[in-house]
Amino acid sequence: MCIAGIDTQSTLNSGEISDGSGTIQLIRKLTAFFRRQARIMSQQSSQHLKYNNFDLLRLLLSGTVCVVHTCELSGYPQLAWIARILSSAVAVKAFFVISGFLIFMSCERSSSLASYASKRIRRLYPAYFVVVMLAAFGLFVMSSRNAHDYFSFAWVKYLVANLTFLNFLQPTLPGVFESNKMSAVNGALWTLKIEVLFYMTVPVFIFLFRKYSRLTILVPCYCLSVAFSVAVAIAAERTHNPIFVELNRQLPAQLSYFLSGAFLYYFLPFFERRVAFFVLGSGLVLAIGMFFPLPLFEPFALATIVVFCALFPYVGNVGKYGDFSYGTYILHFPVIQILISSGWFTDRPWQLLFAVIAITSFGAIAMWHLVEKRMLLRSSHYVSTTPKAQTNVSRFLGAGGHA
Repeated sequence: MCIAGIDTQSTLNSGEISDGSGTIQLIRKLTAFFRRQARIMSQQSSQHLKYNNFDLLRLLLSGTVCVVHTCELSGYPQLAWIARILSSAVAVKAFFVISGFLIFMSCERSSSLASYASKRIRRLYPAYFVVVMLAAFGLFVMSSRNAHDYFSFAWVKYLVANLTFLNFLQPTLPGVFESNKMSAVNGALWTLKIEVLFYMTVPVFIFLFRKYSRLTILVPCYCLSVAFSVAVAIAAERTHNPIFVELNRQLPAQLSYFLSGAFLYYFLPFFERRVAFFVLGSGLVLAIGMFFPLPLFEPFALATIVVFCALFPYVGNVGKYGDFSYGTYILHFPVIQILISSGWFTDRPWQLLFAVIAITSFGAIAMWHLVEKRMLLRSSHYVSTTPKAQTNVSRFLGAGGHA
C-alpha cells in the first residue's frame, strides 16, 4: 500500500522498522510526506482563513473565563448573576473547537514533524513556564509558612507536577490561599494538559486520514468520545464519585470538540457552501439542548457556531496588536486568588472585578511582549505584522520594540 508516497507495505515486508536505521528511514519518509502535504494545503487556503476573527474570539473566550472565575471564587452574591449568564465550561469547549480547527491546519502546513512540534512548544510552554515559576517563588510572600516550611517537598512537588502539566498532583503551595474559597494556585491550567495530549495525537490522526480517509476516522472517533462522555456522566450521577466528574473533563471525553473543529477545517468548502443550513441546524440543536440533552450533536453544533463566528462576520485584524488571550487565560486565576486573599476588596465586588480585569490585562500584554512573542518564529503572522501601536507598547513594556 502506498500512502501519499510512503510505501508502507514494502517497508513492513522488508523489515526496515525492526532496527535503528529502518526507523530513521521511516522518519525521513514521514518528514517528506509532511512537506508535500504542506505544499498541497497552502494551495487550498480559503479566503476566510486569511481574514478571520480567531484572535478576537479567543480573547473574548479567555475574558469570559476570567470574569466567571472572579464571580465564582469571590462568592459575592452581587456578581452571581454574571456566572448564570456566562459559562466558563462552554468557553473552554469553544477553545477546544478552535484548537481542533487551527492545530490540524498548523500540522498540515508544517514542513516536518519537528517543525510542527517546535511551533507548538514555542507557543505554549515559555509563558506557561514563567507563570508556574512566578507562582512558585513569588507567592512565598503570601504564605503563612516560614521559608523552611514553604520551600519543602510539597513546594518541589508543586514545581515538578505543574511544569509537566500534571497540575492535579499538587495544585497548592504550602500556606498559600488557605483561607480562600479554593486553595488551588492556578485552577485554570488543567485544560493545558488536554491541549498537549491533543497536540500529540494530531500527527497520528493525519497519518490515519491518509490511510483510511478523513470521515472513516473522524466519525467513529467522535462517536466514541461522546459515548465515553455519556458513560462517565451516568456513572458520576449514579455513584456520586468525583473521579467520574473529572474523567468527563479529560480526553477522550473532550475529544469530540477537537474533532468537530477538525471536521470543519477539512470540509470548509462544503461548510461555506451550506453555512446557513449548518448554522440554523446547530442553533436548533443548542436550543433544544437547553431543555432536552442531545449529547451526540451538541459538540458539533457548538463547533459550527464557533467556527461561523470566527470566519464569516469578519471584524478586522485584532491579532496585529498581539495575541493576549493565552496570557489572560493562564494569569487570571492567581490574580483573582491574590486579590481575594489580600482582603483589599472585602465587600467591594465590582471593584474586585474591575481590578482583576485591569491587572490581568496588563499582565497578558506584558507576557506577550516580554515572553510569548520573543519565542515565536519569524514566519509567524504575529511577528511579521508589527504596527506602530504595537511597537510603542513594546517600548513601554521594555521589550525593545523587537520585530
